Amino acid sequence: MRFSTKAIHTGEEPDLDGKGDVVVPIHISTTFARMNPEIPTGGYEYTRTGNPTRKALEEKLAAIEDAKYGLAFSSGLAAESTLLLSLLKKGDEIVASDDLYGGTRRIFESVMKNFGVNYITTDMTGEIDERIMKGKNMVWLETPSNPLMKVIDIKKMAEMAHDNSSILVVDNTFASPYFQNPLKLGADVIIHSTTKYINGHSDSLGGAIMVNDDNIQRN
Repeated sequence: MRFSTKAIHTGEEPDLDGKGDVVVPIHISTTFARMNPEIPTGGYEYTRTGNPTRKALEEKLAAIEDAKYGLAFSSGLAAESTLLLSLLKKGDEIVASDDLYGGTRRIFESVMKNFGVNYITTDMTGEIDERIMKGKNMVWLETPSNPLMKVIDIKKMAEMAHDNSSILVVDNTFASPYFQNPLKLGADVIIHSTTKYINGHSDSLGGAIMVNDDNIQRN
């Protein structure tokens, strides 16, 4: 399917066994009934852990990024916080591009440092001193960046990150999946503030993570 077809139809299969909905309705229930106390009916038990509406969104987000998994969050920073706290531990280090969304920088400085995770920044638009990559657990970049619109070679950064056994995270918010698919260029994780271009900009708050790696998804 082309991009527009995936964006419209993925996750929106008609509910032919139920009411016949051709568009997934907004499920606002917090809790789902069980016919068997041990088995969630339809796979859902509590909206915090799963919801049919969110599932449809996650399938759609994964499809337009050509990802195996899509995860939806209440904001871009919620997605970032979950990713960082899931994959990093005390003593780990991040090397990030030098132009970062302010909220991302504040998470690194005000939150992750309290967990013993340190970060440094460097200009990733030109030649990079490979020594700065040594021992880093995660490489984090935005391209185009916010706010200076710096453009970084994702494929080159993926090769450098993986040569050092680092996870490469790409914030793809500004380009959107329509113009750029970082997973195809070697990224391990894609982050989005869906509040912005995916959503039409500022209609509602949201965030997303897209991955192909089973282990990252499970974490």
